Amino acid sequence: MRVAIPHELDKEEVRRRLRDHSHEIGDAIPGGVANVATGWPSDDRMTLDVGAMGQTVTGHIDVESNQVVLELSLPPMLSFIEPIVAAAVRDQGQKMLAPPKD
Repeated sequence: MRVAIPHELDKEEVRRRLRDHSHEIGDAIPGGVANVATGWPSDDRMTLDVGAMGQTVTGHIDVESNQVVLELSLPPMLSFIEPIVAAAVRDQGQKMLAPPKD
């Protein structure tokens, strides 16, 4: 599953927001009960390990100059929830990356 979310922020601000809000990622997972572990192997990549519904899903978020791209590998057993997860990611990501209000 690949979800791209456009933004108008500089990369450092995107990284800061991802770090500051990474503990909230589990809240966006359908069912609301998920354990999330994150890491930063490089400045522009945050890794994710998400445990939910007895399954573990791994993925990453790449920070690009005009978008962030989330890639998750859903196991076949969870493929039916891909549209739900993609919509939740898009919604929460857009809120987190919205330009600051003046």
